[in-house]
Amino acid sequence: MTDVDLVSVSLEVIRSGQTPSGAFLASPSFSQYGYSWLRDGAFIADSLLLAGKAEAASRFHAWVASVVHASAAGIERSIEAVREGGRPGTMDYLHCRYTTDGSAGPDDWPTFQLDGPGIWLWALGRHVTAGGTASPDILAAAELVGRYLAALWPVPSSDAWEEFPDEVHTSTLAADLAGLRALLALSATARAELAIVAAEAAIAARLWSQGDGRTAWTKWTGSDAVDASLLWIAAPYALVDPGEPRFAATLARIEAELVSVDGGVHRYRADTFYGGGEWLLLTASLGRVYVRRDRPGDRDRALRCLAWIEAQAGPDGEMPEQVATNALRPDAIGAWLASWGTSARPLLWSHATYLALRAELGLPAGELDGARSIS
Repeated sequence: MTDVDLVSVSLEVIRSGQTPSGAFLASPSFSQYGYSWLRDGAFIADSLLLAGKAEAASRFHAWVASVVHASAAGIERSIEAVREGGRPGTMDYLHCRYTTDGSAGPDDWPTFQLDGPGIWLWALGRHVTAGGTASPDILAAAELVGRYLAALWPVPSSDAWEEFPDEVHTSTLAADLAGLRALLALSATARAELAIVAAEAAIAARLWSQGDGRTAWTKWTGSDAVDASLLWIAAPYALVDPGEPRFAATLARIEAELVSVDGGVHRYRADTFYGGGEWLLLTASLGRVYVRRDRPGDRDRALRCLAWIEAQAGPDGEMPEQVATNALRPDAIGAWLASWGTSARPLLWSHATYLALRAELGLPAGELDGARSIS
């Protein structure tokens, strides 16, 4: 038997995955994930903040700011294109993923994704509120991203999973609302920017009405599907209390439709990516929702989420993106294996959300299998 400290492994995976530029590689060993995503990186930076590693988070925020400033001319063209009734050009908008030197990744990917910039603003706001540093250069980048989202938020873009680019996604609206609210609390300049204030109000109104009159939120207006990324509305964004009626109804659907018999969480019912397995980062999100809801039995539910995540770690403690034990479409796994090989392991985002759930639970290192025996 050997003892593997999953907290230490997670911190080391993230530390070794942060490049000298400050960017985080999504996964150092998976063929398609050798890039830095604004979405993944922002969640990772926030988890590091919760783990007391603010300096590493600051380096990521500085890297994003450098990407934004290098993209400033294209961002301005994107804003103007949308104001004139068009769409931003491929070379102009903020891409979902970048090389570690800040160059846009190859165009063999659904690159237009609006939740990443919103998640970054949200994470930056949390960073500063917690006492982290944000230079004037970073704040200027944040204000530019705020103007970008204020103009582009109604434009269809790919969702959190880089899919369905022709829709305006509920989880994207939530990310952008969380980001703009963080910016408005952070920046006096942004507070004076009427377009940003108006966008914050408009996104809030659209989000609250999203769901086409239904009692629960769905992937987008007119969709019947529920998506586990909707968990983020309550945790970590804290846009609503977990007991809010529409969120409560959404959570009930996620529990009924997307939580496996073992306790892992699927993305959505029609998912075929590597068979539509159970994702560690979504299971961590569910656990955080339970902690915040704080009803009788919720802490035990959150601890079961944590235990399920820990059980997916390999002998070396590294955590995957997803597992296919209860795949929704096992017949689809082979095609992905043939194209891209084994699914991502380690995934920095998985390790980060594991740390975030532990922090939400108030668990120090080593408690509840943080140091786990593996034969």
